[in-house]
Amino acid sequence: MEDDETARIRALSEIAAEFDLDAIRVRMGDDEIEIVRRDPSALAAPPSAPPLAAPGSAGPAAPSASAAPPATPANIRKVTAPVVGVFYRSASPGSDPFVEVGSRVKLGDTLCILEAMKLMNEINSDYAGTVYRIVPENGALVTLGQDLFWIEA
Repeated sequence: MEDDETARIRALSEIAAEFDLDAIRVRMGDDEIEIVRRDPSALAAPPSAPPLAAPGSAGPAAPSASAAPPATPANIRKVTAPVVGVFYRSASPGSDPFVEVGSRVKLGDTLCILEAMKLMNEINSDYAGTVYRIVPENGALVTLGQDLFWIEA
């Protein structure tokens, strides 16, 4: 059975598609929903990609990750945001991140949490490999389809 929040998100998605809107944002009390539609070809080189990569909080592997934005290596697979939400690298503020740059992941491993409408959504890896790049900063608002992780196969 579909809850009210899911029904609202579906209804807003349908409105965005029906009126060919690029984005729609609705605030209801303390809750805010933002839906952003993107052309898949536009995701290949978003103009905002270099500024998101600029903060070097990735640790010692940051130099190789910061050189990646101009050209994505052929063996990189991208994990993107399935919902609009707040990106969290760990389960709670005091705990270790799920993964770091250089971590080996298997298919289905938890990579992060996206908080959307006060729901915590675990984002799992669609690929096996090594985390090559973590795109958003911890606590950042991410949009639908935005790159979250680059996994090197």
